[in-house]
Amino acid sequence: MSWFTSSAAFEAALGHLPMADADAIAAAGARQASLTKPAGSLGRLEEIAVFLAGWQGTPQPVIEQGRAAIFAGNHGFVVHGVSAFPASVTAAMVGNFSAGGAAINALATAAGLDLEVVALDLDRPTADFTIAPAMDEAECLSALSAGAAVVKPGLDLLVVGEMGIGNSTAAAALCARSYGGTPAQWVGPGTGVDAEGIARKVAVVERALAFHDAAPRTPFETLRRLGGREIAAIAGAVLEARRQRVPVVLDGFISCSAIAPLAIAAPAITDHCLAGHCSAEPGHIRLLGHLDLDPLLSLGMRLGEGSGAAVAMSVIRAALATHNGMATFAEAGVADSL
Repeated sequence: MSWFTSSAAFEAALGHLPMADADAIAAAGARQASLTKPAGSLGRLEEIAVFLAGWQGTPQPVIEQGRAAIFAGNHGFVVHGVSAFPASVTAAMVGNFSAGGAAINALATAAGLDLEVVALDLDRPTADFTIAPAMDEAECLSALSAGAAVVKPGLDLLVVGEMGIGNSTAAAALCARSYGGTPAQWVGPGTGVDAEGIARKVAVVERALAFHDAAPRTPFETLRRLGGREIAAIAGAVLEARRQRVPVVLDGFISCSAIAPLAIAAPAITDHCLAGHCSAEPGHIRLLGHLDLDPLLSLGMRLGEGSGAAVAMSVIRAALATHNGMATFAEAGVADSL
């Protein structure tokens, strides 16, 4: 099934974003006010519970069916030496995911999440975006639809992550085209490249931005020209989750870069999203500021794979445990005067 049959269909979906349930938000807020604690004393835990209530459309939201979707893709521009690892590592890591040996396997289990890994034409990297669009229209639409396909009926929450050697370079290019600034302000060490590697990444992003400078600055065109299959898939998953009112937990720099072109055209695309963490990649905190997202955690992580978002699930589950499990003043027979 193709969720996005044309670039126009994608743009139209972005222009008609469902909103959270105001009644559920009000009811969840009233419940928070009735719990046996001083108002606001649980800080962001209270905000998270009310946020989830609005998107699930119930005063007492739950996460019985949560999924971590990890998308993998390869990039043609890695020929320019932008990564500390060869492109073959992408497929090797997908094999590790399948075997249950990666960090996200352990973290998804700890978080109580189903894990779905979607490998996108790993034997066919995107084009080198310094000399051509990364994807043609059909390829980008296929990647968007592959992302949308993970958002199945009954899902309570979606975590998105990625695997793709070199993709922090694509993320930097997407951010620079979307929000401006120099490539040097967006490029970071990624997998751990040295100063010379960072300089190569900056040069690659500069060439890519110059090559595509005259192209239309629509979300679709920016994604297909400067993104990758796994990045476009995240964008498709986030948009389809919004259409089904499923809350999303974003991972690090690359996951967040997938919605940067969307947020320029439709800032409300982030309304159903939580930033799981702020990664150690220097461009991430800058990007979160543009997206107006306040990360739940900051642990110096930079692995990708949805790992930071999966760790943040412990905070999200704590928010729901207190929201649903605490007694009200009336139930506890405590005077409403804390």
